[in-house]
Amino acid sequence: MRVREVTHFIGGRNVPGMSGRFGDVHDPSTGAVQARVPLAGRAETEAAISDAVRAQQKWAERSPQSRARVLSRFLQLMEAEREPLARLLSAEHGKTVADAHGDLQRGLEVVEFAIGIPHLLKGEFSDSVASGVDVHSMRAPLGVIAGITPFNFPAMIPLWQAAPAIACGNAFVLKPSERDPSVPVRLAELLLAAGLPPGVFNVVHGDRETVETILDDPRVQAVGFVGSTDVAERVYARATAGGKRAQCFGGAKNHLVVMPDADLDQAADALVGAGYGSAGERCMAVSVAVPVGDDTADALVAKLAERIGKLTVGAGDDPDVDFGPLVSADAVSRVRDYLDLGVAEGADLVVDGRDLTVPGRPDGFFLGACLFDRVTPDMRIYREEIFGPVLSVVRAPDYATALRLPGEHEYGNGVSIFTRDGATARDFARRVVTGMVGVNVPIPVPAAHHTFGGWKRSAFGDLGQYGTDSIRFCTRTKTVTSRWPAPAARGVGEGASFTMPVHR
Repeated sequence: MRVREVTHFIGGRNVPGMSGRFGDVHDPSTGAVQARVPLAGRAETEAAISDAVRAQQKWAERSPQSRARVLSRFLQLMEAEREPLARLLSAEHGKTVADAHGDLQRGLEVVEFAIGIPHLLKGEFSDSVASGVDVHSMRAPLGVIAGITPFNFPAMIPLWQAAPAIACGNAFVLKPSERDPSVPVRLAELLLAAGLPPGVFNVVHGDRETVETILDDPRVQAVGFVGSTDVAERVYARATAGGKRAQCFGGAKNHLVVMPDADLDQAADALVGAGYGSAGERCMAVSVAVPVGDDTADALVAKLAERIGKLTVGAGDDPDVDFGPLVSADAVSRVRDYLDLGVAEGADLVVDGRDLTVPGRPDGFFLGACLFDRVTPDMRIYREEIFGPVLSVVRAPDYATALRLPGEHEYGNGVSIFTRDGATARDFARRVVTGMVGVNVPIPVPAAHHTFGGWKRSAFGDLGQYGTDSIRFCTRTKTVTSRWPAPAARGVGEGASFTMPVHR
């Protein structure tokens, strides 16, 4: 296999790496190296920020409608390249091509939302708050915003962060994951082709040095991050200590509560799809099933085991597989360690996917679907995010326990309940201590005109991703109080006033 060379994208150009440091991009289905990605040093990262600073002011001076038209043309170009982009994404990440299409689609929905920026930037107006005095507000761009995004959604999350930022008149510097870097570069090329001025969207690949340069550069006004909780917390602390805005999203342990009155076939299908899709490498993957009552649990586990036995695992470009490999050999090793730990902790490994083999691909990063039963809240496999094709069943004796479990967990990203009873669903949605709730919906990722965000240690910062929260995050409010004296009063002084002005 010929090894490709990935480039940065700085100032509207594909720029080769200059630091002399590179990372390997593997084909997860074979384990072979398919590309080399440059790891930017401080100089390259600062060059990208400098280009963003130079480009931002003129971009901000363009009308919101003009900026929206660029994003509209970008959508058209993306539609024309949807299939090759999905295949490129699948080849580097490992998820199926069909799942890669979903990655792209959910990102493009936020671009569609951002095209409404002329309406979203409208301020407020108050007429005659005092004699001849009016007050209005406007939203101004911050300047340069940076995004540090994870491997599991190499198109969706960069678009979630960049589209609102660009629409609001900011420039954007993206540091994507070095594990699957090619799609972000292609997004930058298509934005340029759509009419985005050079420098408004830059891509720099890298590692810790790149991230620290972004966090410490005073010209970067805000940072978005998605990754593990420990890193999210550190990024948030360092960014805010430097006076930056930050929204940092971390880990998750998403529960799906199954009530005794639920349609168990529907619940089992939902759990299999949400638990094992993309090999479980989703921050909104369901990793904990909470059946209420042993009868419900016994029936649910039997249905899950039956469905898991029919799953097909293989290369992402095979249209007949249900999910593909994990992203790296390290990821496989980490998940295997958790499986060994779960057995040692006393959980019942009902389905063991550790011995899975994919014909013709002995070195691929594959792991079969795994199912634990009788997991308890004190076990590490329950407390910690595994990020792999592992589903744990925690049996709850009653509804009150099932409601309490997600609230007591340190993560609070998403949760779902499957039930036929409207009163139960309403009570659960109102009382559960979690940021996003699904009712008979296994992965409650909100529509693009709402907002995405978890609670507790799943998120650091006050605002969520996309929706109106993203407009608030990417702008600052300026409030103007103006007074225009009537023509007859011009030139007539009123004398100085030394008291606090009040509205009468």
